Amino acid sequence: MKLNRSRTLTILTYTLLILGALLSLVPFVWMISTSLKTIGEALGSSFFPSELHFENYTEAWDRANFSQYFLNSIKITAISLVGSVSISVLAAYGFARIKFPGRELIFGILLSTMMIPAMVTIIPNFLTVTWLGRIGPIKWINNWPALTVPFMGSVFNIFLLRQFFAQIPDELFDAARIDGSGHLRFLFQIVLPLSKAPLMVILVLTFIGSWNSLAWPLLVTNTPDWRPISVGMMNFVTEAGQEIHYIMAGAFITIIPILILYFFTQKQFTESIARSGLKG
Repeated sequence: MKLNRSRTLTILTYTLLILGALLSLVPFVWMISTSLKTIGEALGSSFFPSELHFENYTEAWDRANFSQYFLNSIKITAISLVGSVSISVLAAYGFARIKFPGRELIFGILLSTMMIPAMVTIIPNFLTVTWLGRIGPIKWINNWPALTVPFMGSVFNIFLLRQFFAQIPDELFDAARIDGSGHLRFLFQIVLPLSKAPLMVILVLTFIGSWNSLAWPLLVTNTPDWRPISVGMMNFVTEAGQEIHYIMAGAFITIIPILILYFFTQKQFTESIARSGLKG
């Protein structure tokens, strides 16, 4: 009786999970379907196109100047990844392994900033990068510093890595100290090789955040020179209305790098979420 009940519960659980997965795929399927329609079909009520129009993708790529925007997004994302990972790793290691006065207080204040809505920080960040561009030798507005530097110190990334670093046994650090290793050598030779899973998580999250950024690039750029691919989608919104089929084609082109990245990192991503963040 217990065996049958357990089997029934298992079947019900998997059925609900499959239904949930199918429901979550509906918007994605609708996006691909709409990207292959004509403008008339896209504005209609039919879910699938009567004829597949793959030329929508080449037309969207050319009309939105995606070649330039795509390259800009790659450069912005690469700079953001290097800066965010470097700062997050060093800050997280300091909070996890180095004892200094006020460490817990500073870390608590840092965590409290996570409760501040992102939209609230847009104006202060804009005023800061504008001021830095005026006093420094580097141009910030309409250039890569304004698009990348304000987001390199991610509190969530620091928190995630700090929680993982804190779980590394102290005996490993003591053994490294006996061998003459300092903090930097211990960090790069022992801590980071053991932290591949959380590092992969912050890489994925930073990549997605930088790649999909729209509001901030529109605010700090006024020419296409450094605007990312998400801004290119604005080219399909005209006075006559939205060209839905091109928007969906452009959206699919935009998310392809994210899908490829997550496909190769999903194992490390789920492993880190399961293992990190529970120990203070």
